[in-house]
Amino acid sequence: MAYLLVIGTRKGLFTARSEDRREWEVSGPHRLDAADYASMGAVYAVGIDPHSGRVLAGAESSHFGPSVWYSDDLGLSWHEPASAPIAFPEDTDASLVRAWQFAFGDDPGTVYAGVEPHALFRSSDGGMSFELVRALWDHPHRADWYPGAGGGAVHTVLPGILGSGERSPDAMTVAMSTGGVYQTRDGGAGWAPANRGISAVFLPDEEPEYGQCVHKVAAGPNGVLYAQNHHGVYRSEDPAGQGWTAVEKGLPTDFGFAMVAHPRRPETALNFPVVSQEVHLPPDHRLGVYRTDDGGGSWRPFTRGLPQDPYFGIVLRDGACTDGADEPGFYFGTRTGDVYAATDGGEGWHQVAGHLPDVLCVRATEV
Repeated sequence: MAYLLVIGTRKGLFTARSEDRREWEVSGPHRLDAADYASMGAVYAVGIDPHSGRVLAGAESSHFGPSVWYSDDLGLSWHEPASAPIAFPEDTDASLVRAWQFAFGDDPGTVYAGVEPHALFRSSDGGMSFELVRALWDHPHRADWYPGAGGGAVHTVLPGILGSGERSPDAMTVAMSTGGVYQTRDGGAGWAPANRGISAVFLPDEEPEYGQCVHKVAAGPNGVLYAQNHHGVYRSEDPAGQGWTAVEKGLPTDFGFAMVAHPRRPETALNFPVVSQEVHLPPDHRLGVYRTDDGGGSWRPFTRGLPQDPYFGIVLRDGACTDGADEPGFYFGTRTGDVYAATDGGEGWHQVAGHLPDVLCVRATEV
């Protein structure tokens, strides 16, 4: 079996290939367009379609602005649709800043894009063109969705998922900064906030109906959800009903950006702590990953193989992932350009690449 890792950085797109998830061949930055205007642009979102194997990259061009490029040969060559794939309708008086997230529906060709400003787009042709999900854009709460420090964006898109045991092609969970978690049960025609229990320490009401700055939500194999908030780590089996429960006890801090759920074990997840909202550094200046195997009841360091010297790079919200294999591989990249991989039950982390530009996002798959 072979594995593909796609790495979006502040200065272009890189890929890595491996037969055993220990030895990797890294290439890039890839030339996305013939004129080479986008090769050094920031890549904030990558996605790998589980149906077709198509790779999508939401990249920026200093000359033409943001767009979506695609590859049908696992990153060897790249193409851009003839017309802008993601564009706001004229009556919205908005324009695309960047794509933050790609997610894929059960139907082949269905792709969702979470973007900045706060919006969700849907494609039925594999990412060649997208339409705005109007009901979320027109939501009455929109006026109060303010940009977080990293911008105002829908950065988590979980098709089919509402909570533990609840799966439906008409369901979806999204999260945004700021705004919080919203869910639909009717194919996107209506959206309701699902934030009960998540704090918003920066607001007068610390537990409002909406307005939370959720940094990332990850779903386990049965739909159980884990959330990294702007201060606070949470778990929920039923966000709309029972709400969220704080599970940060045992972590060195409750601040961070990334969260990864195990694709086979609903009680297992990885967290990547950051000192605080003011200090974006690893706690104690050590690169650290923490793992829970009991649904957040306890956390333990998962650091074997990581540098023991002082380290100053953190993991951003989409800078960590799993490949979803039967024996899962886990991956993360840091703002100092290092990328690491580990297999579940393996000997610990090993370096995939070093000295890349700032890593913004990573995605992996078996090929």
